[in-house]
Amino acid sequence: MLPAQHGGGEGKVAIIDTEGAFRPEKIAPIAERFGVDCESVLNNLLIARAYNTDHQMNMIRDLAAIMMEEGPFAILIIDSMTSLFRVDYVGRGELSARQQSLGQMLSKITKMAEEFNVAVLITNQVMSNPDGGMTFVSDPKKPVGGHVLAHASTTRLELKKGRGDCRICKVVDSPSQPEAEASYQVCKKNQNSCF
Repeated sequence: MLPAQHGGGEGKVAIIDTEGAFRPEKIAPIAERFGVDCESVLNNLLIARAYNTDHQMNMIRDLAAIMMEEGPFAILIIDSMTSLFRVDYVGRGELSARQQSLGQMLSKITKMAEEFNVAVLITNQVMSNPDGGMTFVSDPKKPVGGHVLAHASTTRLELKKGRGDCRICKVVDSPSQPEAEASYQVCKKNQNSCF
């Protein structure tokens, strides 16, 4: 992987994909941009597809053993943390059980991050706020997972669509960064302006 002097983590990447969204063909342009061999990058990715919350929890448990045997790992990516919880725990009647299960999973992830010194990137989903239509809130969407997920996260970023091909990244909460926004665009080399 990318050496530390070039901003890399010098370790493997573990990805738990809960939505079937990972596309290996997207790795080639990223590897090319950083001057790294694509095949080498792909060989350092550990990718697993989870199909329900029990499967996701088992993968997290198994991953700890893999990190001990095959390390070092630099980052764990879970895309998306909450999508399977929305499927397995439906309605407000199961909200308490969902939040307890989510909290247990986040606790295991936090312990793994500390034990193996691995960064964790979690993507999340948003949902319409059932109370949002009754207030004058400009954006009636709220993150799935509520306070349980918010308190388990060190830095929370909100990514949203901007004008045209631009996107906006907002620092929602961070112990080391003020709340702020920045525009960005994912594009080919030497095309980096959103304005």
